Amino acid sequence: MRPNPVSKQYPIQSATVLTGCRRHCSGRVITHAGKTIQRELDMKFKWLLLIIAAQLLFGCAYFKKEKETEPADILAVTGMEAYDKKDYKEALAKFQQLKDWYPFSNYVVMAELKIGDAHYYLKEYDQAILAYREFADLHPSNEAIPYVLYQIGRCYFDQIEAVDRDQSATQKALTTFQRLQSQHPKSSYSDKATEHINTCLKKLARSEYYIGFFYYKMGHYEAAIYRFKTLIKKYPDVGIHREALIYIAKCEAYLAAK
Repeated sequence: MRPNPVSKQYPIQSATVLTGCRRHCSGRVITHAGKTIQRELDMKFKWLLLIIAAQLLFGCAYFKKEKETEPADILAVTGMEAYDKKDYKEALAKFQQLKDWYPFSNYVVMAELKIGDAHYYLKEYDQAILAYREFADLHPSNEAIPYVLYQIGRCYFDQIEAVDRDQSATQKALTTFQRLQSQHPKSSYSDKATEHINTCLKKLARSEYYIGFFYYKMGHYEAAIYRFKTLIKKYPDVGIHREALIYIAKCEAYLAAK
């Protein structure tokens, strides 16, 4: 191997140059690493600032909302004022807010009941039924239970269709009013339910009569007889059993003539 003439002639300078190169390269590596670490720290710091800002915004929103929420007694009063003015949407909003923010308030029972009433007067019958049933489940011994049952019956009653339509709402109303009279016979709401029960019975009887008459007109006499006899058996005191008897006789005459 041939000797390096530079190293041989300038041993000290060569060593110095090599040492300088090492120092320079090392310095560049250290500087690069330092910049990388600094960038990582900057990113972490930025993320930390974002998290702190988000928490501050959430906290401000929470305290602002809490601050804007009215006391329970004010919500109860303003809710009833809106209800008395028949502003049922505003009343519903107040009572719902009272229920959500003050679940242990003395006004909550009243608010729960009025939520059902507000839905009822808005003709939101499904929501009203849910609210009334929730009230009954939470407060089964409350003195308002007869009223609650009556209102559930009214929700169904107000949805009764014509005799040529489905009568499921009529049947549900009848069942609810009968339950009211069975469980709370001395309540004034049981007395009010009597008229509705009679209406439901007449409606169901008329529906059976309509179906029976349809079968009669179509010449399905056996099916017609079945419907008319069902009417007489289930609804004997609603005032149309005589008409049913007449058509039973006509159907039997047609069948006998065949």
